[in-house]
Amino acid sequence: MIDRRHALVLLVAAATTAWLPASPTYAQGFQRFVPFLIELDGWRADKPDGVSMQMPGHAMDTATRKYARGDATLDAQIIVGPAAQGLLAPMRAGIKVETPEGRMNTSTVDGLVMMRTYTVKDRSGAIVVALADNAVFSLSFHGIADEEALTLARKFNWKAMQGAVK
Repeated sequence: MIDRRHALVLLVAAATTAWLPASPTYAQGFQRFVPFLIELDGWRADKPDGVSMQMPGHAMDTATRKYARGDATLDAQIIVGPAAQGLLAPMRAGIKVETPEGRMNTSTVDGLVMMRTYTVKDRSGAIVVALADNAVFSLSFHGIADEEALTLARKFNWKAMQGAVK
């Protein structure tokens, strides 16, 4: 028969084990995406950063890097998990909106579904690329034209990111 003390030790051990990485891939966490957050010519880049979180039934990895050139800024992110699934919902709907103030549209580029948003007034927006059912690459920008943002976003290796997600 197990006494209360041994039962408590077993319960703590079981709970602790549930928080350990489930696979070698997860053990790398967000760090497996850091090499994809490249240097961009003419832009000052902060050190890549990120977070990995695992809880029963869910895991999330986010790798991010900030860039600046004068007053213009970029934020590149690779997001895996529930947050990415939220970003994918409007992409699946194929939304297209155009007004004098801005636009949002979904298209396919290099075989990947991509959503672009742009606000004319402050020259800001985001480019979100679907990497998997639960993963995206996102480049948000401020202070540059949307075509330049797309050119910069395409410098990142989306296909390699997609391979790292799997």
